[in-house]
Amino acid sequence: MARRLVPLVAVPLLALGLTACGGTFAADEVATKAEEVLEQQVGARPDVSCADDLDAEVGAETRCTASVDGVTVGATVTVTSVDDDGAEFDVQVDEEPVGGGQ
Repeated sequence: MARRLVPLVAVPLLALGLTACGGTFAADEVATKAEEVLEQQVGARPDVSCADDLDAEVGAETRCTASVDGVTVGATVTVTSVDDDGAEFDVQVDEEPVGGGQ
């Protein structure tokens, strides 16, 4: 399954309607949106977990993990634009599984 996650480099993640609370997007909301987009791309819904909230400003990043069928890869979510309706993000999936496993 890692081969299905790895090609997802710079996947646009549209989170319209996701509102910033106190200048941040909640980590669990970012993870949910990432799951939705990755599911559309690979045909299986990964379990995405983001440790930190994401600042609502262009260039802000947070690290997440995406797991499918026992394979876990790291991912970086980066804010590319913010407006009154929400934000747009890019998801950069790491090329190697976490821990180097397959």
